Amino acid sequence: MVAMAPTLPTSLRPRPASPLLLSAGPGVPGPRRATPSRMSPLRPVTVRPLFPISAVEKTKGAAAADEAELKGMPPEFYDEEWQARQRERTKEWHAYRQKEEAEEERITNEYREIGMRLKAYPQEEVRKARILVSSFIRAGEDVEEEIEKAADRGDLTELILMVIWNRLDVARRDDERDAIRSLDLLYRRVEAEILKSEATPAMRLLNELLNLHYGGDDDKWLKKCRKRMLEVFPREDPFTVVFPASFNMEKREGRIELPPQDDDLLLRVDFVREVDELLKEVQAEQEKNKLQTGYDPESVANMLKQQEKMQTIRQVESLLELASSLKW
Repeated sequence: MVAMAPTLPTSLRPRPASPLLLSAGPGVPGPRRATPSRMSPLRPVTVRPLFPISAVEKTKGAAAADEAELKGMPPEFYDEEWQARQRERTKEWHAYRQKEEAEEERITNEYREIGMRLKAYPQEEVRKARILVSSFIRAGEDVEEEIEKAADRGDLTELILMVIWNRLDVARRDDERDAIRSLDLLYRRVEAEILKSEATPAMRLLNELLNLHYGGDDDKWLKKCRKRMLEVFPREDPFTVVFPASFNMEKREGRIELPPQDDDLLLRVDFVREVDELLKEVQAEQEKNKLQTGYDPESVANMLKQQEKMQTIRQVESLLELASSLKW
């Protein structure tokens, strides 16, 4: 006997689906579809005009847009003369800017040229020369002693002058007047010391005699110069030419030796000859460079230099006359 399956109560039995739910009609909503997100890209909608726009209408539209943009501008903006002046100002400004750029480039090239002057020298020597020049600048009142010590050691060379000249050029371009004055005096002093060491005995004596003149009475100065000449020049007389100073002419006895070979021995005739040649060269140069009169600062400075030079020439002429007529 087959056992029968238990029957479910009526309330628990599954009900058949309604035909209205199986097929969605026109009035019945169907299954819900996924709505597009707000962030999802949408295709642009192109709205085409019903009638084509003519070129005249486009021009009118552009003019209307320009007029709308020009609203609120100052009244002079519509003035052609004002616009012409503005264009001229713009041209002037561009020209001024180009001029400033050219000036900056020129200054940069000048500084670069100053820096390249010492490239031909060994860098170790350049470094030592810069240290020596810095010591001169820091010496203050003792700069004369420092220069003389450097001259005795043989440290004063052309490279020292180049280093001082470079500093002087930089000071001139930066318009540092105090530095210009100090470096100019230092350059002249070092140059004079170098020329003194390279000069002949006659020129060294001439420089020494000129430095004895401190202003004031010229007669006292000439007396000092005569005394110094008698100390430097060997005695000139027939006996001293034939016999040395150690030979006694009265007793006709003494030791005759060869004269010492001294390179710095200076004869009066050599001094007169070199000084005379120097005067001729200076006077010829003075004839070429005649003094130009004027009242501007440069002309006044040149005039003062010429007067100082003429005074030195007159002093040299006096020394030449004194040496020519010198007697023991």
